[in-house]
Amino acid sequence: MRTGLIEALDPTRGLIIGGEHRRGGAGLFDVEDPAHRRVVAAVADADTRDATAAVDAAHAAFDGWRALAPRARSEILHRAHALMLRDADDLAALITVENGKSLADARGEVVYAAEFFRWFAEEAVRTGGDYGSSPAGGTRTLVTHRPVGVAALVTPWNFPAAMATRKIAPALAAGCTVVLKPAAETPLTAIAVVRLLAEAGVPAGVVNLVPSTDAGAIVGTWLADPRVRKISFTGSTRVGQLLLRQAADRVVKTSMELGGNEPFVVTADADLDAAVEGALVAKFRGGGQACTAANRFYVHADVVSEFTARFGARVEALTVGPADGGAEIGPLISGAAVDRVTALVQDAVAAGARVAATAAVPESKGWFVAPTVLADVPVDAAILDEEIFGPVAPIVAWTDEEELLRWVNDTEMGLAAYVYAGDLGRALHLAERIEAGMVGVNRGLVSDPAAPFGGVKQSGIGREGARAGLEEFCETQYFSVAW
Repeated sequence: MRTGLIEALDPTRGLIIGGEHRRGGAGLFDVEDPAHRRVVAAVADADTRDATAAVDAAHAAFDGWRALAPRARSEILHRAHALMLRDADDLAALITVENGKSLADARGEVVYAAEFFRWFAEEAVRTGGDYGSSPAGGTRTLVTHRPVGVAALVTPWNFPAAMATRKIAPALAAGCTVVLKPAAETPLTAIAVVRLLAEAGVPAGVVNLVPSTDAGAIVGTWLADPRVRKISFTGSTRVGQLLLRQAADRVVKTSMELGGNEPFVVTADADLDAAVEGALVAKFRGGGQACTAANRFYVHADVVSEFTARFGARVEALTVGPADGGAEIGPLISGAAVDRVTALVQDAVAAGARVAATAAVPESKGWFVAPTVLADVPVDAAILDEEIFGPVAPIVAWTDEEELLRWVNDTEMGLAAYVYAGDLGRALHLAERIEAGMVGVNRGLVSDPAAPFGGVKQSGIGREGARAGLEEFCETQYFSVAW
């Protein structure tokens, strides 16, 4: 990491409100590197007065920002995209320090995160609307879209750059101003991104940053404020349910990207080389700590032994350790996460699963868990019902397609899924019957700024990315015009 990078962010004045860098009313909190379990920064800790001050600034900046020509907003977002790529190495280094993911994963995240600025820079000038005659005659209907207002954005720790830009970019493109609360585990990347936005030309008060260890108080303050008209949250289903209840009191426009339980299906005629490569990406990107990570593997009985052997060999070859040592798999975010994942593996083995492969884990103080492949997993094992959020791949053999689909869909979650099949028609047939908002067909990635990201059932409400992501920050208005 470039010397002095964290210090240059001035994290002890990490609140950015109305363009001013401030200390927090609740003092400071420590940010820990999970790979070495050492404190890397002290960050300003916001209180509810800071939360209100952020809304004050966003509300004051709203009229000026929404009045700015779409082309002008677009050009600012284009500059933000260029600046993120300029500083990609520094941003990736920040992510590895506070999140722990590998340097390759962090670099990939920065490029992906920057692309949201470019995509929504282009969408900002594609203003939509409609015009038509009333069926009864005598009037014309003009339909337009307007920014919803001040938007509260709440992001998780697992993608500290991408989850911020995926929300900020469409909000700014639509003409909204924002208040952002990043996860307390990973606030440094958010500080860096907001500073880059100011450099790109975003006016003071349009983007306000409020790091805090008391997420409930901060977000509760925002949801109780009549000036906040939108909340966009990425995190657990449990927290999302609480926020939806709070949002209901004032009927705040909401979008929620919540938990998942992603199935990864391999048919008998699948290209196993491709399936193994896709499984490695879908399962182990970010150490398995991704909302779209493959959570349970259903492999046809005719090929399950071969798939398990090939997949297991690749998993055993994975390097585990700190990012600064070049490892492919980093730590989990905390000791609690290690305990939870370890307990799930132990429970699965006690229920009859077999450890088919593991990678070596270095002796370290970091929060490391061995990447593991579990074979012969019973279909009723608890590990198949919970979001693992770690580098563990449980494999179940299947033979009957109808039974497979019952297993796949027997969950309240429906974020993403993956299907590998040799016959594309059959793959699409399966994909259409899977209850998920996104399905990767013969690929282990589903995320794309140009695609509508989101889930069904208890995995969320609304979409991020694509044109739909912009519409989440707009209200529809129409004029009935006498003719």
